[in-house]
Amino acid sequence: MSQHRVGPSSITVQSLLGDGGETGRPTRHRAEPSATERVKAAATAAVAAGALIGAASQVAPALAYAAPLLPGSHDADEEQQAAPTTVKGTSILPVAEAKAAAEPVAQPAPEPAAVAAEIAAPVAAPFGIPNLPPEIAAPLAQAEEALKGVQQQVAPAPAVRPVAGAISSGYGSRWGAMHYGLDFADALGAPIHSVSNGTVIEAGPASGFGLWVRVLQDDGTTAVYGHVNEMFVHAGQRVNAGDVIATVGNRGQSTGPHLHLEIWDQSGSKIDPLPYLAAKGVPMEWGPSAH
Repeated sequence: MSQHRVGPSSITVQSLLGDGGETGRPTRHRAEPSATERVKAAATAAVAAGALIGAASQVAPALAYAAPLLPGSHDADEEQQAAPTTVKGTSILPVAEAKAAAEPVAQPAPEPAAVAAEIAAPVAAPFGIPNLPPEIAAPLAQAEEALKGVQQQVAPAPAVRPVAGAISSGYGSRWGAMHYGLDFADALGAPIHSVSNGTVIEAGPASGFGLWVRVLQDDGTTAVYGHVNEMFVHAGQRVNAGDVIATVGNRGQSTGPHLHLEIWDQSGSKIDPLPYLAAKGVPMEWGPSAH
């Protein structure tokens, strides 16, 4: 039998024997673990258990999401897994919610009927030219609208003759005094029309006229209607050219039923109504005329 070298760190026969150097077979093959070694072993086991629990908490969500994809899964299993589960503070979504989150949201398809109706809508005939192809009719229609806008801006405001009666007296010196208006002889109660578009600024009594109506016209001038019998408008009312605003009367300093019409310019100066109306295209030849 070969001999073994005994070193300082080797286990000797004496260390296996009991205390007191007694001879014979050893009573124990291993030494009893100390309290320190038991504490270390318990700590090691605790660390290992914590690692296993942490790994389980990370793997469990993945298994829950993958469960519907595994072969042999059934609807009953999905319903059972639909309830939320918590593993070590990690909330796992129900399988039904996970599926809804993973599925793409379908976008509504456009309505072909509405698109077709829009394309098939007829284009109005521009400049009165019918049966034009859409690629020509659409630009011409836009040009027609642009021309209408320019015409409205450039064209003078519409104007009408206030009454149909004959002009009995004109603007200028009369009987040694200045006559600042244009007189139209007409029957008592005949309608008086607004000369142009504007806003009524006064309707009521006036010295020398009995009753009058004054309209601030859109071009900045003021039209004055004197000796009226009845008034159909009030201050602040909007009127258009041709609207009946009053009737012919004989009130105030008057020698017979007639309308006294004055036109004041933007600064308030009284101007001759005849050239003013003629410049707006108003016919001034109706009935007998002093001019």
